[in-house]
Amino acid sequence: MHAAPGRQDHPVITAGQLAEADGVLFGTPTRFGMMAAQMKAFFDSTGGLWKEQSLAGKPAGVFFATATQGGGQESTALTAVTQLAHHGMLFVPVGGTHGAGMLIMDEPSSLWRSTRGGTSPASLRSSSPCEIWFTAP
Repeated sequence: MHAAPGRQDHPVITAGQLAEADGVLFGTPTRFGMMAAQMKAFFDSTGGLWKEQSLAGKPAGVFFATATQGGGQESTALTAVTQLAHHGMLFVPVGGTHGAGMLIMDEPSSLWRSTRGGTSPASLRSSSPCEIWFTAP
């Protein structure tokens, strides 16, 4: 899949560990309007959890990043929700309670607050994250 090598300082969850969580928030980059192949492969590895209904009733949400504002955010959210639905998980959207403040495109905080759960940091002048990206709205 030509992905960058894994970083040793980041913990990696296994599919089996999902059953231990009270809820899950999945994050993935967008590839042509869908989740990245690596994330889809991870979901494909959860068949045993589906068989046992281990994730049924657990709350779950998704967030993702695109290279542009029109980079397939809506379709990525839809394809991710189908994975959650097959497991009987309860989809909890990131939500959008920030009104018109979400439309201020020169402020990075508006990108974090997307109702779809997606961001497009490539549209900013700086490639460095700003402080607000590290705080929940």
